[in-house]
Amino acid sequence: MRNWLDAAHRDLREHAELLDDLNVFPVADADTGANLSVTVGYAAEAAHLIEGRDVGELLVHAGRAALEEARGNSGVLAAVTLTAMGSAVEGSTRLTAAQLRDALTAAQVRCSSSLTEPVRGTMISVLQAAGEVPVPEDCAEGSNQQLARWLDLMVGACAEVVIDSVSQIPVLTERGTVDSGALGMLIVLAALRAELGGAADRTDPVREIIRGHTTPRTAAAHEQQEGYEVMGTMDLTALDAAELRHELDDAGHSVIVSAVGEHEDGYTWRVHVHVTDPDVALDLMRRRGTARNVAVTSLSAEPR
Repeated sequence: MRNWLDAAHRDLREHAELLDDLNVFPVADADTGANLSVTVGYAAEAAHLIEGRDVGELLVHAGRAALEEARGNSGVLAAVTLTAMGSAVEGSTRLTAAQLRDALTAAQVRCSSSLTEPVRGTMISVLQAAGEVPVPEDCAEGSNQQLARWLDLMVGACAEVVIDSVSQIPVLTERGTVDSGALGMLIVLAALRAELGGAADRTDPVREIIRGHTTPRTAAAHEQQEGYEVMGTMDLTALDAAELRHELDDAGHSVIVSAVGEHEDGYTWRVHVHVTDPDVALDLMRRRGTARNVAVTSLSAEPR
């Protein structure tokens, strides 16, 4: 798992500029690559700080560390994916194909519940496709061979979903390019296959997609975006978190309110929203409690 997160971080950094260029949905703020690579980097760093052989414990720890510092929609969803996967396999020291399939299904459910309106063709669809791939029955149950076979099938199914994103989101159809977040999630899952699936020669679906589906039909520049991205971490009851999410939905869009972890008075939540006026979102957050790790970033300029 540590090797996977290190590899995913490395591969995301390698493709960060491309992912930024592809980032036109939900807003063209050209930061998906940067957000994913930084967020997964926090997870990879945290994974090396926890001892023991419990795979689930390691992933939960890494995911929570990443969620505390997550950047952007894509970063939050990547961190939520890790925490959900970890919770699904907690107590395990070895992963089987069936466990991994269930873990990715749990991640899809958790990510979907964090969003107000999940959209087809994005990171959520990639996770859904991963969880729908059946475990091969022509291999010994729970064997490494079965795991490797399933990983190959899973990455292939996810690659098809990434390619399909071109026709599922209007702005991508117009450009003729894939969704940046979906491709970013595929990069993470391809790194998982590489680390767990052995050293067999395989076609790299990420390279194939980059060659065939990442060049816009036109050289038009990204449209200038207006507004701000506001993020913060808060300790809230489940009721307060639900009410804050509803209030942020009314105030802006791209709302994510996801639990980081539980404590005696409630839960820690990572809050994310795009708004025209950042003070509106910040005031709503202050009414519910104290926010930490707050970041306010212009969708068209540098962080302020």
